Amino acid sequence: MSIRWSDRQIETGTEDLLARVEDGVAYLVMNRPERRNALSAAMLKGLEVALADAERSSDVGCVVLTGAGGAFCAGGDVKAMAERHAGAGPKLSLDERIHAQRLSQRNTAGRLYQMPKPTIAALPGAAAGAGLALAMACDLRIASEAAILTTAFAKVGFSGDYGGTFFMTRLIGSAKARELYFLSERIDAKHAERLGLVNRVVASLALEDETATLATRLANGPTVAFRYMKENLNRATAGGMQECLDLEATHHVHSGLTEDHRNAVAAFVEKREPSFRGR
Repeated sequence: MSIRWSDRQIETGTEDLLARVEDGVAYLVMNRPERRNALSAAMLKGLEVALADAERSSDVGCVVLTGAGGAFCAGGDVKAMAERHAGAGPKLSLDERIHAQRLSQRNTAGRLYQMPKPTIAALPGAAAGAGLALAMACDLRIASEAAILTTAFAKVGFSGDYGGTFFMTRLIGSAKARELYFLSERIDAKHAERLGLVNRVVASLALEDETATLATRLANGPTVAFRYMKENLNRATAGGMQECLDLEATHHVHSGLTEDHRNAVAAFVEKREPSFRGR
């Protein structure tokens, strides 16, 4: 007999992250389609709230993370970064910025990876930078045939965050992960499937139904077994995730202070190629 689940909204405190529970599945939708769902502070905080709710709630057996308006997530909001470099936003010390980055990473990518429930990323379109990292933090990834994936960090003078180096290395191996990080090339969904970055590719119009079918199947599966299965699988990849997340946070914040990063952000906004000087 199938489990009877409740249907409800999860209050995230922001329209940037919508969340609902339906048939035992928590659907978390990054909702800034005008920015290709680029991450905002409100979205990240809402994601923390929704993931904490999904992890502790007995009416949730599986979590789906996706994006609105045809994109998954473009990663960090480069235009907002440019505004911060111009003096907008709160002034934090370097140590405060690193600590805040660590907490955000632990409570989002870290929680997706460690929570004792299956997690699925459904990619309708672009997944870049930290957006790609969040997708890789999930247990499974289903991509639309229109999806494009890229690490993107090298193009804006960042070293990477939200666990991407940890997750990608474990998914496809160190050599290919280095190539994708250093070169920041865009790869299509089929290429990503061949590499092992995504589990399956489906027609764009079928993505929502295919994801719901899989998520509902998992939500109605052996949840206790899944809990221990996931822990076993995480341990099988030889630890180090927390240290990797914290080191990434430190390096990401430091690289955000470089002239190369500031120049690359300006180049992005001005739609020109950046030039890097190694400082």
